[in-house]
Amino acid sequence: MSADELSTPLGQKRGRLRRFRLPFTITQAIATLLGVFLLGFLGFALFNNDPLGGEPTVQVMIKPPAPDEKKEAAAPADKSSAAKAAKSEFAEAKDGKDAVQPGQKTITIIDGSKGTRQDVVVSSGSGDDKVDAPPAEPAMANGINPKLLEQSRYGMIPVAAGALKPVSAYAMTTDADRAKAEKMPTIAIVVTGLGVGAARTNDAVIKLPRAVTLAFTPYGSDPGKLVEQARAKQHEVLLQIPMEPFDYPDNDPGPQTLLTSGAPEQNLDRLTWHLSRIQGYVGLSNFMGARFVATDAAMQPIIREAAKRGLGYLDDGSAPRSVAPSLAKSLAMPFARADSAIDAVPTAAEIDKALARLEALAKERGSAVGTASALPVSIERIVSWSKSLESRGILLVPLTMAMLKSKST
Repeated sequence: MSADELSTPLGQKRGRLRRFRLPFTITQAIATLLGVFLLGFLGFALFNNDPLGGEPTVQVMIKPPAPDEKKEAAAPADKSSAAKAAKSEFAEAKDGKDAVQPGQKTITIIDGSKGTRQDVVVSSGSGDDKVDAPPAEPAMANGINPKLLEQSRYGMIPVAAGALKPVSAYAMTTDADRAKAEKMPTIAIVVTGLGVGAARTNDAVIKLPRAVTLAFTPYGSDPGKLVEQARAKQHEVLLQIPMEPFDYPDNDPGPQTLLTSGAPEQNLDRLTWHLSRIQGYVGLSNFMGARFVATDAAMQPIIREAAKRGLGYLDDGSAPRSVAPSLAKSLAMPFARADSAIDAVPTAAEIDKALARLEALAKERGSAVGTASALPVSIERIVSWSKSLESRGILLVPLTMAMLKSKST
């Protein structure tokens, strides 16, 4: 017998054996495991050399091309790749002494929007060995005169070349139009705020009569392309310059806004940025800016710079205290001021009334200028109104015609 059995009282069974207990609880074990896992993870993250930073990777097997495929790949697939190969050859040839061979000549192509130059060697004779020069840039094809461009830190900006100025070079008028306008009352309509919404801009370009002037803001993904389309449809183009309103910055026109608190050099630098955004415009106009256009010290350098570059100026008429009219007159620059915004109340009935008031003003004064946004209802009413305007003895004209007529009166 064991000692336990001898010590057990007679008539009683021996009690159950005592359970074995672990030196720690289950909760403690789980906490320990989590701590070990976290320490291991931190050590891996700190000391593991992973150049990809945990980014997902994909392995792709590339099958070597067959001999026939290699031949096809060696040849340029289309004209664009062939042109790139030719440009590379021209670049290499330019570094050598014999870059231009007898019977060849070098043509310099100028990018109208960026000012970059590209020299291309072409054959001066005829025959199968003639090298096709790359096509001209779209800006050149749409009548942008390189003499009226100047390189700036932001790109090409307009400049006057003696008596040749952008305001006259890009005007969409003829001598016959001007002679006709001298004998009739005229109305100019400027549709503003274009360039940001491509759909509305396209509607304005395509649907509106060519005599309607289109004003573009400097923003948007590709304003230059939209301006080219507008000029191809024979619309005159204005560039709107964002200027400080009274409730700025709660009401912010956008990046590079001209500010009354800014130094003249700062505002002129911002103006240069805006001027480089598009090409082929006849003049400038304010985009908002009730405070700025009423501040002579801020506005004077801007108007002076625009006049020096051969541009006209349109005051949108939203600021009664604008100093633009007096400044423009002192510099003898082409100028016009809008008499009303025809879609201030954007309903068909109110737009028709505003157009009728413009007609009355044109008959009384000889000319009138109205502005509008590119709302569908505004475009629709302008198109309908313009169809019978001439039969009522009034001529719809581009803005430059109104500027000249306003100056003569």
